[in-house]
Order: sequence, then structure tokens, then C-alpha cells
Amino acid sequence: MYAPCCKYRPTCSEYALQAVEKHGAIKGSLMAIWRILRCNPFSKGGYDPVK
Repeated sequence: MYAPCCKYRPTCSEYALQAVEKHGAIKGSLMAIWRILRCNPFSKGGYDPVK
């Protein structure tokens, strides 16, 4: 069995919380959705902070 891991830092859930705190509920939620859509087997991952 594989260990759970996230290819992004911060993790998607941490990113979502930070985005909502920084940009508000609507824009932060849209940023979180876009981040989740980018998390797939074809993405590189890496450090991707909330801007």
C-alpha cells in the first residue's frame, strides 16, 4: 500500500484555507478549486504558495 502524500507544498487543504483567509470566500474557493484541478498525475507539483 502507498503512503498518503501530496505533491504540492502547501497541501491542497492548507492552500484552500490560506486562499480563503487571504482573498475571501469566493476568490479563495475558486483558487482552491483550480489548485485541486491541477493536482493530477501529469503535474509536477512542488512549492506553490497562495499569491
